[in-house]
Amino acid sequence: MKSVSKWSEVPNFNTKEDEAAYWMQTRLEQHLLDASLHKTEMRDSTTITLRFDPRMLARIKRLARARYLNYQSMIKQWLAERLEDEL
Repeated sequence: MKSVSKWSEVPNFNTKEDEAAYWMQTRLEQHLLDASLHKTEMRDSTTITLRFDPRMLARIKRLARARYLNYQSMIKQWLAERLEDEL
């Protein structure tokens, strides 16, 4: 079984059947599951404001909905993954 370590590894699906077939053979690594499920155990955080092009934000929200995630949490996960890559 293939495992996904970054959300960016999950492809866009054309149909629900394609997505179902993908998830039958793929699993999320534990750190992604933990980050998605344990939102109540978050560390202290600072609120910031980001300005997005409305079309870009709509695309991000659509991606998040397709993955059953909150779009803000998904953006934070992307930033955390990129920060790890950069370091």
